[in-house]
Formats: sequence, C-alpha cells, structure tokens
Amino acid sequence: MTTSILVGQQGDQAVSILAGMANRHGLVAGATGTGKTVTLQRLAEQFSRMGVPVFLADIKGDLAGISQAGGDNPRVAQRVAEMGLEAGDGFAYAANPVMFWDILAERGHPVRATVSELGPMLLSRLLNLNEVQEGVINIVFQVADENGWLLLDLKDLRALLAHVADTADSLQTRYGNVSKASVGAILRRLLALEQQGAEQLFGEPALALEDMMQTDVQGRGYINVLVADKLIHAPALYSTFLLWLLSELFEELPEVGDPAKPRMVLFFDEAHLMFDDAPKVLLDNIEKVVRLIRSKGVGVYFVTQNPLDVPESVLGQLGNRVQHALRAYTPKDQKAVRVAAETFRQNPDLDTEAVITALGVGEALISTLDDQGIPSRVQRVFVAPPGSRLGPISEAERAAVMAQSLVNGVYDAPVDRVSAYEILEERGRKAASATEAPEIPDLPDDFGRGGGGSSAPSPRRQPSTRTSSRQSPIEAFATSAMRSLGTQIGRQLVRGIMGSLLGGGSRRR
Repeated sequence: MTTSILVGQQGDQAVSILAGMANRHGLVAGATGTGKTVTLQRLAEQFSRMGVPVFLADIKGDLAGISQAGGDNPRVAQRVAEMGLEAGDGFAYAANPVMFWDILAERGHPVRATVSELGPMLLSRLLNLNEVQEGVINIVFQVADENGWLLLDLKDLRALLAHVADTADSLQTRYGNVSKASVGAILRRLLALEQQGAEQLFGEPALALEDMMQTDVQGRGYINVLVADKLIHAPALYSTFLLWLLSELFEELPEVGDPAKPRMVLFFDEAHLMFDDAPKVLLDNIEKVVRLIRSKGVGVYFVTQNPLDVPESVLGQLGNRVQHALRAYTPKDQKAVRVAAETFRQNPDLDTEAVITALGVGEALISTLDDQGIPSRVQRVFVAPPGSRLGPISEAERAAVMAQSLVNGVYDAPVDRVSAYEILEERGRKAASATEAPEIPDLPDDFGRGGGGSSAPSPRRQPSTRTSSRQSPIEAFATSAMRSLGTQIGRQLVRGIMGSLLGGGSRRR
C-alpha cells in the first residue's frame, strides 16, 4: 500500500505527504493563476489512488476533468519530462472514479438534507438572522421536537412558523415572546433563499454520507465533485452546505485515532466563505470540529487565495501546507506575505518572505509533517502535475460518468412523506370544519304560525357529508413511521453537531 503522496520535487528530492499524517489537515493557498487548482487536482487523485474517498467543490467548472484521462496537455508533458516522473513515481495518465453532485440538481446527482439535519444554528446563519429571529427558529425546532413533527423541507418550516405565530400567546409563558414581525422577517428571508435555488437542498431522500465514502473495484476512492459554478453565486448556501457536511461527518463517524491513512479527505475551495460574517459561537464550533475530526480519520484541506482568509485558531490546526505565489502590491497584500512566511518552519537556506512573491506557476513553498507530527522545514518545490485531464468536460462525458455512478437513480426522485406541513394542514381543516354553521334545530309544528294557518315545516339543514382525503394526525404518524422504519432503525436521533451542542432537542429526519 502506498504510504505517501508525492506532491512535488525539490531538486532530486521528493516532497510528499505521509499517509498517516494526511488527516492532520492542510492548506493550499495562492493568488489566482498560480496553480493551486492544479495542485488540488493532483492531491485529490493521489488520495483516490491510495484508496481514500475525496470530496471537493468545482467552483469554476474546470475540476470535472479529473474524471477523464490526461495526456493531451503539452505543459503537463513538459513538466513530467523535466521531473523525470514515471509510473513507479506515483504518476500515470488515467481517469479517476468520480461521482458528480449538484444541490441545484442540474449537472449532478441531487444533494438533499432535511431542515432538522441542518439544525437551528446553521439555518439561522443561512438566513442571516439576528439574535431575536434566531430565538424564534430555536422555538420552532423545540415545538417540532415536543410534538413529534418532522421538519423535512421548507414548506414544513413555513407551516411551523405560521403555527408558532398563531399560538404565540400560549407559547409566551414557556419560551418568551414571539412577535409576528420576527416571523414575517424570517418568512421573507426564506422567500429570498428559495429564489437562489435553496429549496432544492431541503427534502428527502437525504444524502447518506456512506454513499460518498465508496471505493471502486480497483480499490480507488471515489472523488465526489460538487458542481458549484452556479452555487458559488449563493455564497451563504455554499458555505452552509460545507459546514453541514463537516458536522455530519463529525457526528456520524466513530473514533479511529490515528489511522494508517485517512477515511476521507475534504477540500474546501473558496474557504473564506465559511468564515465571513460568521458569529463567534459558530467560529468556535468550526474550530472544535476541525480540531477533533482528525481522530475520526477525516482530513480537511482549505483552499483559498490568502492565508489570512482562515481564522488563526483554525490555521493553527493545518499541518500540511502548500503555498503558491502571492502578490504584494498593497499594504494588506504585504501583510499577507509576512503572515504566510511566518507560518512555516523556517529554512536557513531560504528567504521565505522574498520567495513567496517570486514563485512561478506550478511552484510552491511546501511544509509537511514527518512521522512524528513535526513540520518539515519549508522548501521551494516544483509541484507534480495530475495524470487526469486539466479543464472542463463535455456534457456527453458528464452524462456517461453519471450513468455509471454507484448512486445513479438513488436520489433522482424526491420523496415527500407526511411531516409537519401535512399534519398542521389537517389540523387546520378540522378546525375549519368545526366552525361551520351549526344545524338548525327541530321546531314545533305550530312555531311561527299566525292563528291556525298552515305552512310547510322549515327544512332542516343537513350535516356536511364532505370528508377529507388526507390522513388524520394519528394515521400520519403511523404512515411516516412505517415508511421510515427501514432507514431509521439503528440511527442515532440527535441533531447535527452545529445544532445539538447549542440548540438542544432531538433530531427528526
């Protein structure tokens, strides 16, 4: 089994990431056009060939080529020749096993999560709510938990918000004031979110993480490519999904200590979006998850233009670092160069700060962890190219990859089972029926007769024979339980780490 990943060469010396240290996380940084996307592709395919499943986001649409064999790029061929790479050196022109995923369900398998799985904290961040509005969301989740109502999609959330607003008086003594103005503001945020395509994210069948953690018949890990060229224009949705994925892995995977190789590796491109405008309590939880998730065998690699994009508390957790060139045209850029230089273990033979601005395309300053977990001295390295294609693929090639996917047809058709919306709608129907005009009572025969004259008796109002075709709440719960029995047995019903640590309550899938 391969015990290291060749990243590049410094002269005749190979520079590698040890498999046993790959779950100590990492950073790939550099200005636009300096080669960090190619480095990401190189690392991803090498992890795959080691048998490690990979997740990455395709921001510009040029990482899809990882699913096709390379060999048609003259610059790659030149670099291979210059470095003297051969098959035994961890290089070969070859395609990789890939699964395409797409929250918008346009160019990949649909990705869905339930509202309950997201939890109140991440949902509040996604909607950019203030503290008062976030408090209302917490009440909504608590009411759903207490009544056993499933929160699956946005119509469930809307129905529960309306219910909380209607019953605000009875809830006030237990949870505090719930103003209709706050509920209205949240509903408006939901509308704006739907216009960004977020409605596609919420629902069932929800993504099962084990479907991402697969290997092919050759033992290579599947590379899960999130189609994000449109998604990136909804940065809150993009970053919230990445945080949800991280928290779900942390919650579901068991402790494994320090494995011989990672169980999975995540590459988070445009990493600054995860931290921009995030409240301190969320940043604290991200730091906690990043620090602890390595013991579950998961490596997280942040990809960004500037090391300053990553909070210092998280940056300190990143042991393997690849720094491409930075530009230093402004005082802020110059500060970033100094910070990047200071984060490396210094090499007396290298002026790190000066070299960062002089690196060519495909060059990088690299420091990795040795077998004792100690950072190596920084080195100026020529990064090895990937063996897969650089750049986008055709729609026909994408369709062929998806047709051969392990999850082809599994997530395509949405499922809408009985949940909070249906239960509250049925309750509303019954309440409306109960308030219909009552029957006219039977009257004495001579009622209303004036002096012995006869008249036809007043007709009786017949009771309504209209019945609802929907299930009663009891039937709804029974149906929901039967439908979910096969998938729910053995699953721990707790909300994700981002919600459970702070939001409380039980998880409702």
